[in-house]
Amino acid sequence: MKKSILQRMAADAENRGDAAPASDGTDRIGLTRRHSSPVISNVGRALSHLSEDVIVSLDPSKVDASPFKDRFEYDAEADEKFGALKFSIATEGQRIPVLVRPHPTKSDHYQLAYGRRRRDAILAIMAEADRPETIKIKAYVRDLTDRQLIEEQTLENGPREDLSWIEKAMWAVQLKGSGISQREIASIMGLSEVAVSQMFRVTSAIPEDIIFAIGRAQAAGRPKWTAFAELLKDASKIDAVRKIVPTAEFQQADGAGRISLAMRATTSPVSQAEEHVQEEILDFVIGGRVFGRMKSTLSGTIVTIPKKEQVFARWLAERMPELMREFNAADPSQ
Repeated sequence: MKKSILQRMAADAENRGDAAPASDGTDRIGLTRRHSSPVISNVGRALSHLSEDVIVSLDPSKVDASPFKDRFEYDAEADEKFGALKFSIATEGQRIPVLVRPHPTKSDHYQLAYGRRRRDAILAIMAEADRPETIKIKAYVRDLTDRQLIEEQTLENGPREDLSWIEKAMWAVQLKGSGISQREIASIMGLSEVAVSQMFRVTSAIPEDIIFAIGRAQAAGRPKWTAFAELLKDASKIDAVRKIVPTAEFQQADGAGRISLAMRATTSPVSQAEEHVQEEILDFVIGGRVFGRMKSTLSGTIVTIPKKEQVFARWLAERMPELMREFNAADPSQ
C-alpha cells in the first residue's frame, strides 16, 4: 500500500533535518513542531506526491460522503461559493481530483477522504445533465483506515481559509474522538496546543445542538465563541438559548446574528427566550378590515387599534365598562 501523505511528509522532514537541534544547544521543541507541521510547511510537497497516484474516473453517485463531517451545512455565503464552484467545473472541468477509499461496507462504492464540495457540485451537474451517465468524478483511490482518512481530510482542511473557527473546533473534537492525542491534533491542524485546548473548552461548554443551530458563523471568531461559552457556565442559560432556536428571528438571522441572539437570551433572568416563544398575536379582522391587534407576552397583553379606526376605538372605550361587568359576571374564577 502506498504511503499516506502524512508518512511522506514525515520522511521528507527527517531527510531535510527539520528536527535537528538548535545551534545554541537549546531544545526548541515547540518551534520545531510548529515548523514541521504537515499543514504549514509540507502541504505543497504532499500535494505534489499525489501525481504518483493514478487518477481514475468514477460514477459520482457511487461516491459517498466521508463518515467524518468537517463542514457544517451550507449557509448563504457558502451557497454563493458553491454556485461559483459548480459553474467552474461545468465550464472548465474538474481540475483537482478528490481522494476516496473503497467503501468499507458497500460493494462497488467509495467514501470521500476529501473533496466534498467538488463531489456535491458534480452531483448537481449530473442531476441537470441530459446524459447523466457521462458525468464522472476524477479521483485518487487509496486503501485508508479511519484514522488515515481523517488525517488526510485534516490535511486538506488546513490551508483553507473558508472554514470558520467553530467548524475547525468541531473538527478537532472529531479528531479527539477518533483517538488522536491533543499534541497530534495540534500538529496535524497546524495549531498550538494552547489553541486546541481553547477549542475544547468552548465545545465542552456549549451543547452540540446549539452549536449546529447557530451554524458556521464565519464572522464570529474565537473571542465571540469564548464569551458565549462563559455565559453558558450557568446551566440554566442553556434552556433559555434552546427556546429561541425555533423562533423566526433566530432562523432568519445569519450565523453572527444567531450567536448574538443566543448571547442576549442568556442575559435576562426571566429569559428573553421565553418571551419570544410564548408571544401570541391575534388580529381582529372582518371582511379584510383590520379593527385591531392583540399581542400577548409573558409581561402582559397590549391591544392596538389603527389610527384610521378611531371611531371604533371610541365605541369600544364607551362599551368597556359594560363588557367588563359582563365578563366579571361570567368568569367562573370569581
